[in-house]
Amino acid sequence: MPINTNIPSTFRVKTKKILSLIILCVLMFSTSSLIQSTSKDHIIYIQPLGSVDSESLMYLKKSVEDFYGYECSIKTKLELTNDILSKSKTRYDANKILSKYNSNINLLLITEKDIAYKKSNQFPEWGIFGLGLRPGKTCVVSTFRLKRKVTKQQMLIRLKKVALHEIGHNLGLSHCKNNKECMMNDADGTIKQVDREKIWFCEKCWGQIKKLN
Repeated sequence: MPINTNIPSTFRVKTKKILSLIILCVLMFSTSSLIQSTSKDHIIYIQPLGSVDSESLMYLKKSVEDFYGYECSIKTKLELTNDILSKSKTRYDANKILSKYNSNINLLLITEKDIAYKKSNQFPEWGIFGLGLRPGKTCVVSTFRLKRKVTKQQMLIRLKKVALHEIGHNLGLSHCKNNKECMMNDADGTIKQVDREKIWFCEKCWGQIKKLN
């Protein structure tokens, strides 16, 4: 049986329109995905200061990606320098760290060394777990006080909470006074508060993030 190769012109026009729409949709999807994956605002760079074990770095990377939906990239470590030491020279000044490494990219600094900041004249070097600019793009966390008398897994959970808390400050959140289990509570150097918190933001804090960002 012979095949009719004379396709009606109306069919050809409709087919071209459908193909054009398909191509346009593919291009739009590809472009939007590329912008999202390459935008500096959607990437958090994890910067080790001194030696930090690879397990902690990979755990931190996955934790931030899963919670905030940001892409994370681990940078090559930088050595700690004397210019960011505190006055006592026994620990590092968190404010000096933020000042030195403040950047126009989202930067999560991590160190295994002890960090502190001036809480008051009475406590000029108050040991802390982390510190973040609010708002800003730079924060620092330390595992030094998080690993005391606990297993490695418990330390990693603490690290996750502290890092997500400091990134919350970068996104514009202040300390939470709404729910004691919210990660945005002020730990005030007390590890019991960190352990009490869930890996969770209360409804009020999530609402603020949506408004601010």
